[in-house]
Amino acid sequence: MITLTALLVRDYDEAIDFYVNAVGFELREDSPRGDGGRWVVVGPRGGDGAGLLLARPSKAEQVARIGDQTGGRVGWFLHSADFEGDHARMAAAGVRFLEEPRREAYGTVAVFADLYGNRWDLIQPST
Repeated sequence: MITLTALLVRDYDEAIDFYVNAVGFELREDSPRGDGGRWVVVGPRGGDGAGLLLARPSKAEQVARIGDQTGGRVGWFLHSADFEGDHARMAAAGVRFLEEPRREAYGTVAVFADLYGNRWDLIQPST
């Protein structure tokens, strides 16, 4: 089982603010590390499954990848049981959707960008 995916961020606190207050995730852990960094994990509320490890870069090559970890492709897929409600709440909180919601064979979906430009799908799967 995959539990964490590292996501490069410019600043821990701005990333926590975006993912908790705009996307609606919960802060699962924020612990100091001996090297001056922090172990910061966010993930969907009420879940004990996969989460994001918000990671500050330690090398210039990593800094260059902030916002472009997947070469412009959608890299993360956020499932919703209430697409319309989640879409409206996120948009009101300042999340930038890159397209209007659309219906596909696999569900209702809209692409959004995080605060760094990484692309995500908000999706309510077809049942």
